[in-house]
Amino acid sequence: MIANGDRLDFEALLQRIHPAASRVNKLAEETPARFVAFDVLALADEVLLQCSFEERRAVLEGIAGLELTPVERSADGAQRWLHEEEGVIAKELAAPYCPGERRGMVKIKRVRTIDAVVMGWRPGKQEGTVGAIILGLYDDEGRLREIGHSSGFTAKRKAELVEELRPYETGERGSGEPSRWTHGRDLEWVALRPELVVEVTFDHVSDGRIRHGTKVLRWRDDKSPTECSLAQLGS
Repeated sequence: MIANGDRLDFEALLQRIHPAASRVNKLAEETPARFVAFDVLALADEVLLQCSFEERRAVLEGIAGLELTPVERSADGAQRWLHEEEGVIAKELAAPYCPGERRGMVKIKRVRTIDAVVMGWRPGKQEGTVGAIILGLYDDEGRLREIGHSSGFTAKRKAELVEELRPYETGERGSGEPSRWTHGRDLEWVALRPELVVEVTFDHVSDGRIRHGTKVLRWRDDKSPTECSLAQLGS
């Protein structure tokens, strides 16, 4: 992981996935990474797959020089991770390690909600559909800032939204932030007047943008767009 101040920054680590060695070397100098171990599957010639997690953890803690992920033995002790980080992994102490399976463990994500302004929509892969809606929040100066998007609509809803959003179109086009994952794919979106508000769930914020698990819960006809402030991301 890469440390950013007192916090681990997974987004910075993802930047290392780059084809150019010069870019990787530059980032390694600017934001040094460190190895944090969370499990051990073998030690020397001893295979530990059938050992319980509790036994494997004891072996891991006996290896000198390693930085380990923290472990909490109670639900109360793990509460702070649900408030300060993305979530926790709960594991059964007696569970063996099963390659390719999630046996004896469950990921518990931190789910949060915000009310956001619908700034526009991005066309779906199928013609005449909405692939995603673009979300924005107002900063302290009253500027509407793009903070992410939400997709995952059903096929029926994707087609319905085209007509529902049409009355709000400004005739302009926006452009999403460049991403190394899109490989140059067009991210143009149809701009809308900032009059629609949606409540969405999400579980992670990085660099002022929501990153994971964004899902529309409901449309907020009862809320003014100007109430959708950027301060929500820090709450």
